[in-house]
Amino acid sequence: MSLFALFYMLFAYLLGSVSSAILICRIAGLPDPRQNGSHNPGATNVLRIGNRKSALAVLIFDMLKGMIPVWAGYYLGLTQFELGMVALGACLGHIFPIFFQFKGGKGVATAFGAIAPISWAVAGSMFGTWIFVFLVSGYSSLSAVISALLVPFYVWWFKPEFTFPVALVCCLLIYRHHDNIQRLWRGQEDKVWAKFKKK
Repeated sequence: MSLFALFYMLFAYLLGSVSSAILICRIAGLPDPRQNGSHNPGATNVLRIGNRKSALAVLIFDMLKGMIPVWAGYYLGLTQFELGMVALGACLGHIFPIFFQFKGGKGVATAFGAIAPISWAVAGSMFGTWIFVFLVSGYSSLSAVISALLVPFYVWWFKPEFTFPVALVCCLLIYRHHDNIQRLWRGQEDKVWAKFKKK
C-alpha cells in the first residue's frame, strides 16, 4: 500500500468512528443506545428503543460512512486492494470507534455501504440475502451473520480481487455478532418486530 493509501485508510477509520446512533439519539432526545435495548449503537437498536425515522437516519448515515471513502477512493486512483483496505478501515472505525472508547456497532450497514461501490452485484446479493433471511426468521442478527458468511463467496464470484479484504470485513461482522449467535442458539434473541407486537 502507498503512504497516501495508508493515510486515507486512517481517514476512513476516523469517519467510521463517528457514531451516528449515539449522536442522532442525543439530538432526538432518545435514550443512549449503549445503555438501552440491546446496548448496541446501531440502526436496529435505535428502532427498538426509539422510532423508525431515527433508525432510518442512523442506517443511512452508517452506510454513507462506508460508501463515501471507498467511492472517493476510485477517483483518487487507489488500487483495488487499497480500496478494499479502505472499506476495512471504515468498518473498523464503526466497530471500534476512537471517539467512543472503541465500543461501536456491529458494522453491517457500514460494510454494505463500503461494498456497494466495489460491486453493486455483490451489494445486491448481500442485501437480497439479508432481506430473505430476515423475512423468514425475523432476526436482524441472523440475517447479518448469514450474509457475512455468504458475501465472500459473492465477492469471489463477481470481483475476486476484493475477496481478501472483504473476507476480513465479514470476519469482523461475525465476531461482533458472537453474543447474538449465543442468544440465537439459546433461543433468547428478540425478533425485530417484537417491539411492535407489544404495542
